[in-house]
Amino acid sequence: MKMVKSLILGSAAGLIAVGGAQAADLPVKAKAVEYVRICSLYGAGFFYIPGTDTCLKLGGYLRVDTTFNGGIYGSPAWNGDIGQGNRYRDYFSARSRLALTVDTRTATEYGVVRTFGQANIQFSTLGNNTFNPNSLDTRLGNNTNLLDSAGNGYVAVDMIFLQFAGFTFGKSASAFASPWNGYPGNNNSNLMGGPDYVTGVNNIQYTAQFGNGVSATIGLDEPTVYNRTSLLNLSVPGGFNAAGAQAYGGVHAPDIVGNIRVDQAWGLFQIGGLAHLVNASYNILGAGGVPTALSEISGHPDDKWGGAVMAALQIKNLPTGPGDDFKIDATYAKGSTKSVVSTSGTSPSFVMFGDTSRAGAYQSVGFGQTADGVYFPGVTDGIKLVDAWGVRGAFNHNWDPYWSTSLWGSYGSVRYGGNALDVTSAKGAWCANYVAGKAVSADFSCNPDFNFAQVGVVTRWTPVKNLTFSAEVGAFFLDQKFTGAATLAATAPKPTTVYEFRDQSTVFLNVRAQRNF
Repeated sequence: MKMVKSLILGSAAGLIAVGGAQAADLPVKAKAVEYVRICSLYGAGFFYIPGTDTCLKLGGYLRVDTTFNGGIYGSPAWNGDIGQGNRYRDYFSARSRLALTVDTRTATEYGVVRTFGQANIQFSTLGNNTFNPNSLDTRLGNNTNLLDSAGNGYVAVDMIFLQFAGFTFGKSASAFASPWNGYPGNNNSNLMGGPDYVTGVNNIQYTAQFGNGVSATIGLDEPTVYNRTSLLNLSVPGGFNAAGAQAYGGVHAPDIVGNIRVDQAWGLFQIGGLAHLVNASYNILGAGGVPTALSEISGHPDDKWGGAVMAALQIKNLPTGPGDDFKIDATYAKGSTKSVVSTSGTSPSFVMFGDTSRAGAYQSVGFGQTADGVYFPGVTDGIKLVDAWGVRGAFNHNWDPYWSTSLWGSYGSVRYGGNALDVTSAKGAWCANYVAGKAVSADFSCNPDFNFAQVGVVTRWTPVKNLTFSAEVGAFFLDQKFTGAATLAATAPKPTTVYEFRDQSTVFLNVRAQRNF
């Protein structure tokens, strides 16, 4: 027993000695664990980046939607194969998108420094609204439709900007845009009637706050993608639904934009303005507007400034229910047609086919060519700017915490100045180009002016927070101004034959599921 006791005590002493030696090698004090801290300065969802005084918020949404009788984003069947209604058109188009946003903010002696970015990872129907093999030729390595081939998809960038001391640098919504851009209450990305910069434009802006909700912003926007439609050289032959050819030159000046805005409990009011330079390439161009060896020595018309003005109004606290509101904006443009005929990405021209009751006609057609200006070297006195105006709005109603409905609509017009018999005017020069070489009916009259109207309704169900299912029905109406009929070499697969000029319309259905986070 005495021997066993001695062994136990000896072993214990040895363990204590070893433990003491190991303890001497450890730091005197363990480093404290740094936990993520909530940042309550800028609203819910922000937290401090560990080791810094910068607050970060990660967010976004996942959206899946399908459009019937239209393209992705809820675009109506207003041009292309779906506008023709031919056998290449898609009866439906689908899109899946994961949007990721990163928002950082740091308090400084100059105010908050903010950076923001949004990237959309998405996959949509190949070709969007057509399976025409001519537009989906796999031999064309630069065909952007191929980004949607199996297993691919693509990343689209909406916003990337830096804000500091009242300045905004980067890709953000223009100061000319209304606060809701092209979305007063609709789901689709094609409600026209005013400017839509929801995907952002490269710009520099400065905003001054005057207190009591009053602010003013001035900025410079890059117009290359976001504020150019067509500048038509009418000495170049056009097509069956268009006159002249695209003849914009390189960008010589940014768009100058600004607004004055009042935000109050009752809603908001904003007025804005935009100046846009319309500048041509050359007087002599080849087919399709391609330059030739004579282009540079042919000269060009003088540059011409155009612009636009807009007003926007939102009224809150309506007696129809909590959270209900009404939004409306109106825009007038001269030489800046995309300020009116604008979607989230493009400024479309319209080519729509339909039935006819005219004897001898194959079908009816209605079209509207969107342009900022026209010129006919040696005929018009330089560039003639095109006028446009539009209005759009929505009433948004909450039935209860789970169901809501929005009724939306728009109306607008594009006008080429002058008359069809005066070739020195925009309208007359356009018609001289379009009618050349065409066989027209006795009751034919040329007029490139057109009106458009849109109306629709969307109902949303939110069974749980941040998860919404919705369905939207919308209609588009094209009021074109041609009369009579003509023999037209329509785009294949349509035949070259007699078509009646007539107003057109189309309806689409979009269904969507979206989870915000």
